[in-house]
Amino acid sequence: MTPACAPIMEAVLAANADLLPSYGADPYTLRLRSVASEVFETPVAIFPVTTGTAANALALAHITPPYGGVYCYESAHIATDECGAPEFYMGGAKLLGMAARDGKITAAPLAAAIAYAKDMGVHHVKPGSLSLTQATEWGTVYDLAQVAELAAVAREHRLPVHMDGARFANALSFLGVSPAAATWKCGVDVLSLGATKNGALCAEAVVFFNPALAESFERRRKQGGHLWSKLRFLSAQLLAYFHGDLWLVNARHANAMAAALAQGLRGVRGARLLQAVEANEVFAALPEETVLRLEREGFLFYRWPFSGQDAGISIRLVTSYATRSADVDAFLAVALRPPESG
Repeated sequence: MTPACAPIMEAVLAANADLLPSYGADPYTLRLRSVASEVFETPVAIFPVTTGTAANALALAHITPPYGGVYCYESAHIATDECGAPEFYMGGAKLLGMAARDGKITAAPLAAAIAYAKDMGVHHVKPGSLSLTQATEWGTVYDLAQVAELAAVAREHRLPVHMDGARFANALSFLGVSPAAATWKCGVDVLSLGATKNGALCAEAVVFFNPALAESFERRRKQGGHLWSKLRFLSAQLLAYFHGDLWLVNARHANAMAAALAQGLRGVRGARLLQAVEANEVFAALPEETVLRLEREGFLFYRWPFSGQDAGISIRLVTSYATRSADVDAFLAVALRPPESG
């Protein structure tokens, strides 16, 4: 719902000034490869695409055999919000959802699931890859030790590790670590790097931390219909995203607005936060009267399914780089208003 941020729109306009080579041979895309390698402190192969669904589906299709399975959280975006795109592009591979109350799967159940698949032999899909979401669908963040422990299990069974980073910048902001520390240094092989949710117009990227693993990925992207002839417009957005740490500046602001929102909601009688607020999403159970009042006042949010026993209605609130303190204050003023008498 938010507009693209000004530096990214300016970068798109600047990239529109000249006739330039197509399909990634332009100077913006060539420069992006070196800039991304600097950002992640290792040589990377980076492939811009326009949607997170494309990034996830193409990345998983590249690292998972069609007779394989992808271990992920049971309500991961790839499993519930991408209309079967990962399975479609994987050509038969299966998503194997795992339970996790806070969105973060853990090592022991993962190891047990892989062991079961191996015991079943040819009758079960072959363990193919592991996909983690950072920050998760519940707005929580894996710490480095948790990622490393899961990656170690995957590595023991020769499974590549994919990270859905639609909100990766928000996770980085919360962790306070380098992009390298949060990815390849703790065992991640390929990252779906999100920018659209954090200020870009329409830019995501698939980042391989071992360029050899990316062999022929450009053909997979082309076959899937996600290679832009005017690729410079995507690359220009990502260059602006990285420049001056814009991605982290935007994420820090979004996270701070979510923290302020969560703190204010603690003052609503009968309200409860459903998860720790570690990125830019707030999940809360609010009294029905409060939710209805907020909706009447014009606030838009999702009612969110939750399996707990909380009274009231569960909702999801999302903040962004464009969220103002005044927006948070206005929401809280309505939420904190005493119930109407009579």
